[in-house]
Amino acid sequence: MEQEDRQPISLLGICGSPRPKGNSRYLLQIALQAAADAGGDRLRTELYTIAGKEFKPCTSCYTCGSREGECFLEDDFRELRDKWAAADAIIYSVPVYHLGIPGQLKCFIDRLGNSLWSYYGGVVAKSLRVFGVITQGAHLFAGQEHTTTALINHALVMGGIPVTGDPWEAYIGAAGWTACGDRKDSLRQLVEAGDRDAQVTVRAATSLGRRVAQMALLVRAGGQVLRAELEADGGYTIFLDRLPSTAEKVRQVEVERRMAEDRLPMDPRGG
Repeated sequence: MEQEDRQPISLLGICGSPRPKGNSRYLLQIALQAAADAGGDRLRTELYTIAGKEFKPCTSCYTCGSREGECFLEDDFRELRDKWAAADAIIYSVPVYHLGIPGQLKCFIDRLGNSLWSYYGGVVAKSLRVFGVITQGAHLFAGQEHTTTALINHALVMGGIPVTGDPWEAYIGAAGWTACGDRKDSLRQLVEAGDRDAQVTVRAATSLGRRVAQMALLVRAGGQVLRAELEADGGYTIFLDRLPSTAEKVRQVEVERRMAEDRLPMDPRGG
């Protein structure tokens, strides 16, 4: 039996705070470390921050529809979109802004759907991308749950699979507050001081990272088993594009690449 390609799961952590190295990044790093511990060499992680990046708002011009998903606006959208599209799993970690998502991240999300759907010719396929959400705010009732559910809804719209950490600390995601602190390291200081709420938030972020990694591995394994059925269904194009090919297909791609580089004609008889 052919061995499946051992390409690791790709987990992208997106820090949605415009402040570099703040409380959202602190919690995201905790979640990514837990995911890495759970996945081992079967998973690789990357942290992307919107701090210092520019994401312009969507103008609803639908230019992307005639450009295979490419937006005419010049900013950092393409960079993050390509990372997002290549990821098997995504963890968002965001501060609460006006009971919701920070504007920079919202601008990215608004443009993301049309860009990807245009790339796939208008087909709304299931991506089966795994999502986890971490939110934090200055106040106890700052809108953490509103923000979490907004990002869960985004995950569902994009054909993904939102997962949570472990109850009771993480019913729909990991959430916390800085006890009205406005420092970039407010949460870290609270944790080090033994604050119970802050420690619960850390436990929630830890279990969320672990569960995201485990679910992504489960989805990958299931996709490999059901590949033929999913291909026949036609509704899982985006997921199948990320699913590793069999060892034979990978070998053939490498042969074709080398022959193209050498500018040699293809031998239809194989090797």
